[in-house]
Amino acid sequence: MVLENKLGITESAELARQEERISKKKALELFEKGILDSLDAGTFDTLAYIHKYLFDDIYYFAGEIRNVNIAKGNFRFAPVMYLQQALNHIESMPQSTYEEIIEKYVEMNIAHPFREGNGRSTRIWLDLILKKEINKVVDWSKVDKDDYLLAMERSPIKTVEIRELLKQALTSDINNREVYMKGIDASYNYEGYFTYKTGEL
Repeated sequence: MVLENKLGITESAELARQEERISKKKALELFEKGILDSLDAGTFDTLAYIHKYLFDDIYYFAGEIRNVNIAKGNFRFAPVMYLQQALNHIESMPQSTYEEIIEKYVEMNIAHPFREGNGRSTRIWLDLILKKEINKVVDWSKVDKDDYLLAMERSPIKTVEIRELLKQALTSDINNREVYMKGIDASYNYEGYFTYKTGEL
């Protein structure tokens, strides 16, 4: 299933290539123009802004809460019916320690508020919280991609794996462009594994 897109692309591999190319370019703009530093860390509005900035040239739904239920394998992300409630809860979660920040990140992953592009947007959102709260970011070049995907897959049941994996990759080099951009790598993403369980509401 190829998502409707502004580029008129009907082939999934080509859409994935263009999505990565465009979203990386936009992610770099967010960093180099200092836009991220002006945003409130840990709010859904900030996540929606990041998502819209990355994907507005590609998808009509950029920055908008999804209106379909989605799942990866046997795991269903937050149902549309309860999605706004889940987002309200996540926004109210504390974020003053590393452990609290990762708990919040995991909950946002479970919510998966957008139809597509959750991984990249939420990793930028995570790094923004880490940067503002504990003056650290994740050096994604030190995070094994397969380990990350497995840890994220298991994180709804136990967060210790993802917490320890990312903790080992924390760095104080918070203004390094290369460190930041590594988190935009599409190979860290679940996208492409989703099946859409319902139609539009």
